[in-house]
Amino acid sequence: MPGLGTLINVLCIVAGGVVGGLFGRFVSADQQDALCKVSGVSVLFIGIAGTMEHMLALGDGALTSTGSMFVVLCLLLGTIVGELLGIEDAFERFGEWLKVRTGNEGDGGFVDAFVTCSLTVCIGAMAIVGAIQDGVLHDFTTLAVKSVLDLIIVAAMTSSMGKGCAFSAIPVLLLEGGVTLLSSLIAPVMTDAAVANLSLVGSILVFCVGINLVWGKTLRVANMLPALVFAVAAAYLPL
Repeated sequence: MPGLGTLINVLCIVAGGVVGGLFGRFVSADQQDALCKVSGVSVLFIGIAGTMEHMLALGDGALTSTGSMFVVLCLLLGTIVGELLGIEDAFERFGEWLKVRTGNEGDGGFVDAFVTCSLTVCIGAMAIVGAIQDGVLHDFTTLAVKSVLDLIIVAAMTSSMGKGCAFSAIPVLLLEGGVTLLSSLIAPVMTDAAVANLSLVGSILVFCVGINLVWGKTLRVANMLPALVFAVAAAYLPL
């Protein structure tokens, strides 16, 4: 059934939020801070691993790097577009709306938890490729694997940041569900080169989310999201 992968992913995120919320009640403020930083370090290494997979190559017994200029241009152009569009502000406004509608006005960290966790579970090639596979091939394997990872990450983040993390299920539903519905149109665009570019830039954005978790909100990662569009478009440039 098309969309089953998205449904599984959403339920796992909600389950992670519930588990993390229950566990978080028994964790002191210092322990919550430690868990937040540990989650950040984990996200950092996930981002590093994904980035190095595409940027490092072994040839003639030497380790070389590629794609540096590509990364710089995608991030630069993407951030300019994101800043002009105010994507981060829109995310935060939606988070504020959710906070009010769900009766969490007293939770000062709700919006930051929602935005940070949403970016963590939405960015990356697994969400896009998995949703396309679900829609075209009715194969939800990739999204099922992502769901298990998301459950663990969301549980850890919820225990340290608060219940706002659980509501990251909403953007996941919209993103993966939308891609699954439009999969027949999107699939031809996502060539191997486009997926590789998406994975590379997406991994760098995941790394940036990790920076915010470890050192506080330093980067406006949501405003960097258009870099993913430039990354996919770059696969079609004649080089």
